[in-house]
Amino acid sequence: MKLVDTHCHLDNEKFDLDRLEVIERIKDKLEFCVNIGYDLKSSKRSLELAKKYDFIYAVVGVHPIDIAEYSDELEKELETIAKDSKVVAIGEIGLDYHWMTEPKEVQQDRFRKQLELAKRVNKPVVIHTRDAMEDTVNILKEYPEIGGVIHCYPGSLETAKVLVDRFYLGIGGTLTFKNAKKTVEVVKEIPLDRIVIETDCPYLTPEPFRGKRNEPIYVEHVAQKIAEIKEISVEEVAKATTENAKKLYKIG
Repeated sequence: MKLVDTHCHLDNEKFDLDRLEVIERIKDKLEFCVNIGYDLKSSKRSLELAKKYDFIYAVVGVHPIDIAEYSDELEKELETIAKDSKVVAIGEIGLDYHWMTEPKEVQQDRFRKQLELAKRVNKPVVIHTRDAMEDTVNILKEYPEIGGVIHCYPGSLETAKVLVDRFYLGIGGTLTFKNAKKTVEVVKEIPLDRIVIETDCPYLTPEPFRGKRNEPIYVEHVAQKIAEIKEISVEEVAKATTENAKKLYKIG
């Protein structure tokens, strides 16, 4: 079974020179990929890509460091495009206390508004959390009916155990880094049926390409590392994580 990239940013300017070639490689090597919005413009670009290619799906939403633009009008527009059948989730949304552009209270308010939006359109969420895990978990507890994925899971094993009843853990290239002890522990202990693979490309490039631009087909290096940690075959990892991605995004 082919792998899936559950979180990429193909509309990023770093793909402007060779986007078509990158997309051809996705078509050749992956089952599908999911392109993630971070503001209204990127959400629209994400849907455009998804409409053009049957193996690309879109996620739409406003990232916590871009929420200064958030308004009732923007939310209405977001809700309209979120109803499209090629939009599979609301995201990436959440809290980021590392790159603080707005006060915590404002981030939390916009996070809740987009969780309410996800409820209205009946779609899962893609959660971004940085230096804000406790507040993220507490807000998610307010919405027990919502599931989704914690993108580039940055937390502890203890927190992961709390989240995996409703959320998948997105595991990407950072797993291959030498300082990834915490993530390695999470991958080792959390059942494979709660893990999905992602790149976050063009960022977070895995070894052996670290320092270069990331792209969706590099999920294979993440899959290899998961297989090594869990002492199973890459084929088992591919089968499980691809099925997980389909369940997460209700594809097929």
